[in-house]
Amino acid sequence: MWIYGFHPVREALRSDPSGVDQVLLGRERDDGRAREIVALCDAVGVACRRVDEAELSAHVDGVHNGVVARIAEPRAVAVADAGDIVVLAEDVQDPRNLGALIRVCDAAGVDRLLLRDRGSARISPAVVKTSAGAAEWLRTERFTNTANELERLKKDGYWVYGAAEGGLPPWRIDLTGKVVLCVGGEEKGLRRRTREICDELIGLPMAGRVGSLNLATAAAAILFEIVRQRSA
Repeated sequence: MWIYGFHPVREALRSDPSGVDQVLLGRERDDGRAREIVALCDAVGVACRRVDEAELSAHVDGVHNGVVARIAEPRAVAVADAGDIVVLAEDVQDPRNLGALIRVCDAAGVDRLLLRDRGSARISPAVVKTSAGAAEWLRTERFTNTANELERLKKDGYWVYGAAEGGLPPWRIDLTGKVVLCVGGEEKGLRRRTREICDELIGLPMAGRVGSLNLATAAAAILFEIVRQRSA
């Protein structure tokens, strides 16, 4: 898979250089970021070539800013190894939303992101780009049945919470244990059965005239309340 942009390529080189096949830099790019990429490639033993703009553009469909790389496809990680904070996402279809969610999860210290296989966007170059390279660090797992995954996690000692309108504000819930936060898709949110399985629904009081938030923004508000409680 070809990824593009300074941050995604840098994080790929930092997180798993063995998975980076090669890096291409535009011939005209000679700034601090380009030199940082070259230095990283030299340090980890990854081939880095200077090429023309046409060759860069032939590999990617996006704004590459003169930096692209070919990496291995993301590897699945077993759910059994999940840490204390897990996010489960179902039906997130827009790659930009998924990339933004991954960036938020990484910033909040989420241990795993579980993605429903059917109806969800794949980890693609656009997702990696929007995540600013966080997709290279956050461990992900795809699953086929939400109910089965949640029941398995409950048996492992997790409390399951769903982000949904009308739920309790997160600061009224004890979120200091092993937690799974479920977020739904752009159009309909969480599925009905998923809501029923959740131990509690979490909602954000809306004081403005717009009645909803982007899913990644809503997840950020809840996740950083989890961070606050654990820091306290």
